[in-house]
Amino acid sequence: DMSSEVKFPVPWGHVAAKAWGPAQGHPVLCLHGWLDNANTFDRLIPLLPAGHRYVAMDFSGHGLSSHRPAGSLYHFLDYVSEVRRVAAGEQLKGAPRGRLHKGCHFCLLYPEMVDKLILLESIGFLLAPEDIEEWLNSKRMMIDNLLSLEVKQQPPKARSPEAALQRLLEANTHLTARGGEVLLQRGATVTPAG
Repeated sequence: DMSSEVKFPVPWGHVAAKAWGPAQGHPVLCLHGWLDNANTFDRLIPLLPAGHRYVAMDFSGHGLSSHRPAGSLYHFLDYVSEVRRVAAGEQLKGAPRGRLHKGCHFCLLYPEMVDKLILLESIGFLLAPEDIEEWLNSKRMMIDNLLSLEVKQQPPKARSPEAALQRLLEANTHLTARGGEVLLQRGATVTPAG
């Protein structure tokens, strides 16, 4: 069965993936393991039921996906946010809403997006049961906030120095006007527009 190459734009470049099956098929997201890439699934996909939309992504820094910027860490939560991005991209391409397979942390953080989890060679989830709910809430909030900020991102506005100081003081009520002026000397850039 022939695969096609897919790219999902991300702020640091793109996440690459291989896709098999019809675009309208039930989506099955295939997540590779440590230091692997999407080719992990080349020999497995032809043995699976036809009619599904199988998408095997390369996590950033793996396969044909962009590397994260120099100096960045590759944290498992960043990989979870990449799964969210690919899930959203697949939905925009006409796949049924939100039902995805594979990825232990993703399933814990976004259970409403998952029908089924199939694990191959997994060590499981290492966290004490009494800590799980607090951990899930804080991590999910981090990822959701990041993605919603990116969607809302506007080009920077030019303001007068007075308006910039006013905005800074409104957002940081503990600052004095003098403290705000000191921060703006280094934290603002003068442009032709203001």
